[in-house]
Amino acid sequence: MNFLSTAIELSVGFIALLVLLKVLGKSTFSQLTPIDFISALILGDLIGNAIYEDEANIGWILFAIAIWGILIFLLEWCTQKFRSTRGILEGKPSILIHNGQIDRGEMKKNKIDMNQMLQSLRKEKVFSVREVAYAILEADGTMSVLKKAKYESPTISDMNLPLKPAYLPVTLINDGKVDWENLTKSGHNKEWLLNHLHEHNINHYKDVFYLEWKEDEGVHLEKM
Repeated sequence: MNFLSTAIELSVGFIALLVLLKVLGKSTFSQLTPIDFISALILGDLIGNAIYEDEANIGWILFAIAIWGILIFLLEWCTQKFRSTRGILEGKPSILIHNGQIDRGEMKKNKIDMNQMLQSLRKEKVFSVREVAYAILEADGTMSVLKKAKYESPTISDMNLPLKPAYLPVTLINDGKVDWENLTKSGHNKEWLLNHLHEHNINHYKDVFYLEWKEDEGVHLEKM
C-alpha cells in the first residue's frame, strides 16, 4: 500500500465518520452509554482494518461505515420507540444516596466502592456525603447530585432562614408514556394524574411530552 492510497483512504474514512456523526446526532457520542462505547470500539477497529488492509478499498470502507451506522441508527430508534428496551440497551440510573442515606445495596449492584463515590462527588464540588440529599449514578457513568437545602449556596443557615427538606423531582410522563411505577411511588394515582392533565386542557397522556412532580413545587408539564 503506497502513501497516496493510505492518505486517500484516511481522508475518505474521516469524512464518512463526520457524515455519520451528523446523521446520528451529537447526543449519540456526547452521552456515552455502554452500547455506544462498544459501538465506538468496533467502528474504530473496522476503519483501522479497512485502511491498513491491502485488499480493502474505498468502497469497502464506505460499506463498513454505512452498515455500522445503520445498526447504530436502528439501535437508537429502538430505544426511543420502545421504552422497555432503554433499560436493557442503555442502562438505568441508580440512586446511591437516597434522602441522605447511602444505599449500600445499589453501590454493590453497580460495583462502586466508597472511594469511587467520593471521587465522583468531589467532581460535583461536594466534599462530604453529609451535604448530599440525593446522588444518582447515571447510565453513562456520571454522577448527578442534589444537595441538602442547608448546604446550597448561599446556605440557608448563613441567612438564618428556616430549613426546608430537599425533594427529588419524579418523572411521571416521558414522551407521551406514563411511568406508573413512579406515579405510585409519588403517592398518587391515575385519577390524580388525569385531573392535572384536564387542568391544562389535555385529554390524553400522549399529548404530554414531559411531566414531573416535586413535593414542594407541584407539577411541571411540557406539551407535545
